[in-house]
Amino acid sequence: MKVRATLKANTRRALAVLPCVCGVVSHTTLAATLQISPVMVDLRSNESATGVTLRNPGELPLYGQVRVFRWDQVHFDDTLTPTKELVASPPLIQIGAGGNQLVRLVRTSPAPTGTEQSYRIVIDELPSPGTHSANGVNIRLRYSVPVFVEPAGKVAAPVLSWHLGRDIKGWVLRVDNAGTRRAQIASVQVVDSAGKIHEISKGLLGYALAGRARQWQVSLPADAILRGEVKVRAAVNAMPLEAMATVAPPG
Repeated sequence: MKVRATLKANTRRALAVLPCVCGVVSHTTLAATLQISPVMVDLRSNESATGVTLRNPGELPLYGQVRVFRWDQVHFDDTLTPTKELVASPPLIQIGAGGNQLVRLVRTSPAPTGTEQSYRIVIDELPSPGTHSANGVNIRLRYSVPVFVEPAGKVAAPVLSWHLGRDIKGWVLRVDNAGTRRAQIASVQVVDSAGKIHEISKGLLGYALAGRARQWQVSLPADAILRGEVKVRAAVNAMPLEAMATVAPPG
């Protein structure tokens, strides 16, 4: 048990170290190395397999490793745990210059009931065979693609509540999702008690998974008037949303 716990902790630490392209992908970043399509995968309850296409637009072969993790949120943060519920094939890739590689995703577990399941495909670029670095370290990119498996029956919308509070680092925005579907949260603004608009995120802020809560450190000016309830504007699953956020009193 101690060994398994250590391995899981090491996996989470390793996944946090390298650059990650998650959810909304920057095509400028990917153009230099790997292009991925689609950048988010939705698997219906009656589907047992799907595919992700990897393209190498470069002039040299590209080597990589593909792994799948169960994605959860614990203590308001993301956690990744190795899983066999969803299998990627092939797990090791070699894509020639200008070439493509189809990675098949095969679901080995029954369709979820009630709440969608969340996974992430993690693709690590590997150094070319025979490549050696002067200091023994080869820095490569890591890509993380979200995968969602829908439950049987009608797919419900996320049910969100918003909260602003403070910790020792500053302001924190927390989103609780009581629904059975994830919420992809982007383009977030806070309208303070004086009606002044403060931009939190121009692009993707992150996800609040189904039945989970996620929080982020946010930057708000010292003169922002935040008390009682304030208005939040955001794009949730690409749809505009306006809601009220409760503001925790100081202390």
